[in-house]
Amino acid sequence: MLKIHNTMTGQKEVFEPLVPGKVGMYVCGVTVYDECHLGHARSAIVFDTIRRYLRYRGYDVNYIRNFTDVDDKIIARANREQRDWTEVVDQYIEAFSRDMRRLSVEIPSREPRATQHMDDIIAMVKGLIDRDAAYVVDGDVYYHVERFSDYGCLSHRKLSDMLAGARVDVDERKEHPMDFALWKASKPEEPAWDSPWGKGRPGWHIECSAMSISHLGNTFDIHGGGEDLIFPHHENEIAQSQALTGQPFARYWIHNGFVTIHAEKMSKSLGNTFTIQALFVGASYQEIVTAEVIRYFVLSAHHRSPIDVRDDSFQESKRALNNFYDLFLRLEEASESRHGGTSADHDIDRVLMPLQSGFEAAMDDDFNTPEAIATLQRARGDLNARVSAGVSSDVATRVLTFLRQIGSVLGLFQLQSKAWEFGEKAAWTTQTTRDAIAELSNGDIEVMIGERQTARSSKDWKRSDEIRDDLARHGVILEDRPDGTTRWKK
Repeated sequence: MLKIHNTMTGQKEVFEPLVPGKVGMYVCGVTVYDECHLGHARSAIVFDTIRRYLRYRGYDVNYIRNFTDVDDKIIARANREQRDWTEVVDQYIEAFSRDMRRLSVEIPSREPRATQHMDDIIAMVKGLIDRDAAYVVDGDVYYHVERFSDYGCLSHRKLSDMLAGARVDVDERKEHPMDFALWKASKPEEPAWDSPWGKGRPGWHIECSAMSISHLGNTFDIHGGGEDLIFPHHENEIAQSQALTGQPFARYWIHNGFVTIHAEKMSKSLGNTFTIQALFVGASYQEIVTAEVIRYFVLSAHHRSPIDVRDDSFQESKRALNNFYDLFLRLEEASESRHGGTSADHDIDRVLMPLQSGFEAAMDDDFNTPEAIATLQRARGDLNARVSAGVSSDVATRVLTFLRQIGSVLGLFQLQSKAWEFGEKAAWTTQTTRDAIAELSNGDIEVMIGERQTARSSKDWKRSDEIRDDLARHGVILEDRPDGTTRWKK
């Protein structure tokens, strides 16, 4: 019996979908203005695993993950680089898709863009105005939080307490400081769409409500995202959606925890982020980091808990996977030996049956991936002992197939053991990269950054990306700052 910890109630609840056998799930995606980092990877892997397990349990999952493709940050980057905002969007949607492929994250059922749902957004805003839940001020439209009596139900906060320390837009035109924008009047040189209130573009929160309702209906099963989205984003989604439809919005809310670096929250302002791209091509990690290493590391912590990246985090995950792939190699060799039955064959189910039941019990308990992995680890020792005692080729094949089926729920154990060390990396790196790469001097790095700045000034984005990728392969990570300068670190 699957139980999910529901952020709304703060309790584990038995999962009962609206339609038996079917699950509607919406997860907030990325705002496409830059490369994705490990925090984005964690969310993507967590909800990819949840989707896989629901499917393993026999559910037909309609999984929607959106792109926010019109936003202040996108516009700011386009203006800074003197190019059209749609070029920025297309570049970073492609970069996100590249990273998801590398992480073995499956493609959702649909990946809507906010700009593809402008009619739905405008209709929703109009409906909220008609219901007196929103008001127009000089072409802007604001949601009236005081008209929604359950405001704060997800974050478990009272409206009267929210202003203390809250990050809210200071705008004297708003009837309440916590009122938030549903529609923003256009500014010069910004993307804009026609609306009953004049040209403008949507606020961030209304986009997800419109997309989720459009694809999943007024009420759906699961809404997910990072812990940082609980307030105000998801809180505002609930308020505007339920004010419009008069029906419950999402029935189960799932949020993944933060990623920290040496116990310090990862953030661009602290300069301690690193991109998914850099993880795969950076020289300091290239011998150990693959999709399965990253997935194992992420899933070794419960999805609701913070996860801390230390200097040896990926090495530990790699060593753990090495132990599994050593077993798989022995099973592959036994499966090719064509030996007949042995005494070890007769009690193999004494290992496989508890493994399956333990794995399912862990995943049924709020998708407890650390316990699921621990169950696999315990079974690995027992299976090694059976293989040492001798198993038939048929049993070896059956065990190998079973382990890969279980592992596929986590996105693990999908490589041939002989390809484990190098096969996965070969798809993403050149032979030169896999071989030793000479360390660049600080002077060399500065010269390459200068060449990249020249390429950016000439709007030669292809050459700019090539230089950035080349530096990443040497373990050099770049950070482009708003003032046009570039910070680098090894």
